[in-house]
Amino acid sequence: MPKLIITPPQNAELQAWAERIRNEVPTYNIVLPKTEEDVNTHLPDADAVYGWVSPEQLPLAKNLRWLQSPAAGPSPGYYYPALIEHSVVVCNPRGIYNDHIAQHIMMFVLALARGLPYYMDAQREGVWDKDARKSGYIDLARATALIVGVGGIGHETARLCSEFGMKVIGVDARWEYAVPFVEKHEPAELDTLLPLADFVVVTTPHTPETEGMWHKNRFALMKKTAYFINIGRGKTTKLADLVEVLEQGTIAGCGLDVFEVEPLPAESPLWQMPNVLITPHIAVKDAENISERHFEILLENAHRFAEGEPLQNVVDKAAWY
Repeated sequence: MPKLIITPPQNAELQAWAERIRNEVPTYNIVLPKTEEDVNTHLPDADAVYGWVSPEQLPLAKNLRWLQSPAAGPSPGYYYPALIEHSVVVCNPRGIYNDHIAQHIMMFVLALARGLPYYMDAQREGVWDKDARKSGYIDLARATALIVGVGGIGHETARLCSEFGMKVIGVDARWEYAVPFVEKHEPAELDTLLPLADFVVVTTPHTPETEGMWHKNRFALMKKTAYFINIGRGKTTKLADLVEVLEQGTIAGCGLDVFEVEPLPAESPLWQMPNVLITPHIAVKDAENISERHFEILLENAHRFAEGEPLQNVVDKAAWY
């Protein structure tokens, strides 16, 4: 009988998940510890954990074979050296956000392409100004989107961009999806592709390789008429550099849902820039079906683990995703 620990803090949703797994896969012994001390008590004979196992707890986990991360891109420190070297298979819920986040990206694309931020400013001022837009209009049917990170979210974004008639260029280190509508490239080619794009869309996770990859030298390679959209992880982008290039007119503007520091400080110039769209890391907030999708990934892997089958959404621990 596999033993699965669901780590604290506990809530009604996790308790309901545990009961559903017990009903679907009765062979499981599912434990919901209330404290970290309780977790330590149960770890020595646990086969699987939903949540996180700290560096201090990992030596206790003598039988651990499956760790299910609740987040597709967990906080830095989740993948520490001992966990990376450990034989445990780590899985994540990537794929459950694809449609919602892709739609949020397209909101940014459409708004920036049509100059909506300028018209919204005029609306708030009560001004009927047909010339409010201070940036060039972008016809999506003639535009190019460069999507950096063509995983689940990037794949769906690429599909939507192509439906608008855009040419889509993709950069990814690990191509997992069939993308006939994307011109595929490797990360080493990124700098040569930036001058071609009208929209640079970033969906990459935060990893040692991607941290700070968006800086002023890279922004300088973009068209002055191009827009930068980041909906992946904030720490991929140096905000001070982004502010600098926006103030200098190096790029036309940006749409941001994630930030190097969150919440974005009130004194950040980004708040007041007319060519910047900001949402506070809410691309999937209140999406009604996300919780159920989380559970379905957990349940599917519970079935597979019990049957000794390959798990879904296995993570390259060294790469953090």
